[in-house]
Amino acid sequence: MKQLVSGFLTLGTILLFFSCNENEISEPSKKPLIIAHRGAQSILPEHTIEGYQKAIEMKADYIEPDLVLTKDGHLIVRHEPMLSGTTNVSELSEFASLKTTKNIDGKMVTDWFAIDFTLAQIKKLRAKQAYKGRPTNFDSQFEIPTFKEVMELAKKYAKTSTPIGIYPEIKHPYFHNTVFGAHFMEDQLVKALNEYHLNTKKARVFVQCFEVEPLQYLNSKIDVKLIQLISTYDIKSDGSLQYDVPEGDFISYGAPYDFYINGDQRTYEYFTTKEGMEFTATYADGIGPWKPFIISYKTDKTGNKLLLPPTNFVKLAHDNGLQVHPYTFRNENTQWSKGNPEAEYHLFFDAGIDGLFTDYTNEAVNALQTWNKK
Repeated sequence: MKQLVSGFLTLGTILLFFSCNENEISEPSKKPLIIAHRGAQSILPEHTIEGYQKAIEMKADYIEPDLVLTKDGHLIVRHEPMLSGTTNVSELSEFASLKTTKNIDGKMVTDWFAIDFTLAQIKKLRAKQAYKGRPTNFDSQFEIPTFKEVMELAKKYAKTSTPIGIYPEIKHPYFHNTVFGAHFMEDQLVKALNEYHLNTKKARVFVQCFEVEPLQYLNSKIDVKLIQLISTYDIKSDGSLQYDVPEGDFISYGAPYDFYINGDQRTYEYFTTKEGMEFTATYADGIGPWKPFIISYKTDKTGNKLLLPPTNFVKLAHDNGLQVHPYTFRNENTQWSKGNPEAEYHLFFDAGIDGLFTDYTNEAVNALQTWNKK
């Protein structure tokens, strides 16, 4: 399992590509990973087999399924436990009575929750586009997949020249485990990875989470690569990051929810320090920050965004043997490059990142090619 790593590792040493054919290790590569965030989200409804297939065709290195639990304990793929934003559940009268209110990371949310649906009921739902302004012509056509169905898709490419990796995120494990019991969600993930013979450091698998204790637990159970996600509530006008969350909002925007619920006062800011990086390296292989942890910007009185120099985040992470995979690159959100997505990708490649999450896989792949030519 992951042990504390000290000393500087070059990018080429850190980044290893693994073949899913017999899980043999391949030659190290310096190419940053392109991770298809929720599939080909800019074109098709997120977290669908069809969306993942499209992202694979666009030459993503990894596809990212977010995992939540059903009432009968199955891991399905949704961005959040709430269903109304990404499915047609509100249009189906048979499920009207399942709308309820629950506490999600300190915020009371009224919605339909996957945890109140059996897998059979989930399979009656259809996915829809979640991001305003993107195509909706494929809404209500595609099923909600299980995690195993995503692994089956990846398995089809295992012995091809372009094997695809999977990058699951366990969503709100504290919330789910209060219903099913301690570490139930993590154990379901372990079972699934074992079933598909993916419980190995050489497998093309990263597991990510915003909470800490679930990753520490997984570190004792599996050998796949683990990523500590970190967040912040907002960017202040001077470019510094805001970790205090307004009352009634998601506490996990500013701190790991398991820290908060156990009285630990550390916010995500802790993970930007030398001590925090050393701590993360005791159980994880990398860290997944929101973009401004690496490059922030300040806002002047007229609303103009002024880019700030890169922080020492990437160097600190690399000094502790941690990969850095920032999120999320979107054409609609390019404050870092004044509306030029390619320039934004280049900016972060120049900063030394090891991979990134993108909603626009094809543009990220192209940007990496043009950056390499430089």
